[in-house]
Amino acid sequence: MPNSEELSTVKSTSIMVLTPEGYRFRYMDAVLEKALRICGAVCIKGPKGCGKTWTSLNHANSALMLDDPSNGYRNRRFAEERPEEAVVGEAPRLIDEWQFAPAVWDSTRRLVDRMGAKGLVILCGSSTPDDGVLSSLHNGFARICPYRMRTMSLFESGDSDGSVSLSSLFRNDPIESEWRDADIGRIIGLILRGGWPGTLGMEVGDAMEFNRMLVESIAEDEAPRIDRTVNPQTVRMLLRSLARNESIVASDRKIRSDMAEDSDSAPMAQETLVKYRGVLERLHIIEDQRAFNPNLKSSVRVGKTPKRHLADPSLAAAAMRATPERLDGDRETLGFLFEALCERDLQIYAESLGGSLFHYRDGNGKEIDAVVEMPDGVWGAFEIKLTRSGVEEGARNLIRIRDYIAGQPGGRAPVLLCVICGTAETAELRDDGVYVVPITMLKA
Repeated sequence: MPNSEELSTVKSTSIMVLTPEGYRFRYMDAVLEKALRICGAVCIKGPKGCGKTWTSLNHANSALMLDDPSNGYRNRRFAEERPEEAVVGEAPRLIDEWQFAPAVWDSTRRLVDRMGAKGLVILCGSSTPDDGVLSSLHNGFARICPYRMRTMSLFESGDSDGSVSLSSLFRNDPIESEWRDADIGRIIGLILRGGWPGTLGMEVGDAMEFNRMLVESIAEDEAPRIDRTVNPQTVRMLLRSLARNESIVASDRKIRSDMAEDSDSAPMAQETLVKYRGVLERLHIIEDQRAFNPNLKSSVRVGKTPKRHLADPSLAAAAMRATPERLDGDRETLGFLFEALCERDLQIYAESLGGSLFHYRDGNGKEIDAVVEMPDGVWGAFEIKLTRSGVEEGARNLIRIRDYIAGQPGGRAPVLLCVICGTAETAELRDDGVYVVPITMLKA
């Protein structure tokens, strides 16, 4: 237990301005600001390095950093031994990496119950405690509101000019955008660099090395910390398989078979795959893009299998040891990684507007890359094409599926059709009613 001198030091971390120097706006800022008005406490989860701590500090008036190694992790020991005191401080009070002292969850819940106020505590975590710990914690319903933070969108990183907004597309507003040069090399660089705040301003080669080290850290350090029984090499194989199947609806059988080919061995048992995938989920390294159902009352079978994404397309590229030259020569793989980048951005933009991201696939083989559903139930359909040459095909597919859904009993047709492109020179509304928007012009 910390001594009295340590305790006074720990509890004196209350300051009025905690925003880090050089902080860049994140869409989570608006989400968190609203959440602190309506919730007693907020829990932000997301992969390590996505910017959770900096964004939380931008809204906090005091902080307790549990991953601070100072004096033998003094803060962590304090939170473990005195969780009810750890959550007390100038509100909002940030507890960073709270999973190292899980008891602060219940202490936060009790604080909210006792104070009856809003915006008291921000809990930040880059992993989820194991099931045994979670089962002992109160679910925090109506006290602690959960949110997921992702890596930076292109608009947040300054790589999209934001001349077209997702909200304006849903309103069918006129488009105003300038003509710009489109460069496939730039798209490749953005994929390889990724949306990690730590890679902003890096040369592409340096960012690639950073991301490869991140993959190694996940396999060698983070995953075994979550579950000491996992094999780092198996984690690497799973990451490579998920990378090769990025932006694809891949079954567990496909993933297991893919991993077996990689290791030249028999496929792992299904329960083993579930175990390893669960470890990556607890690290927030993978995330599902759920299937969308437009409320069809016909006999049409709507697919339910999600797309499974790594936390950032740069992780997929790093797991496959991709380079600019290899991606430029393999446009199929590049196309899937570009789709992952666009879907990451659409997820961020949609959620900032209160919406959600899905994909659509039915039993007749009809597919839509991305679906954004807004809070009022209206939805938009998005095809994602790497180059301008794919726009025509994407537009035809959107129109065909819209008309098909509209003709089905109970079919709820999309109000927005849009092709997101990597190398389009400008945004436009086509004569057929389909928008074409470069991803480097989009914002929420």
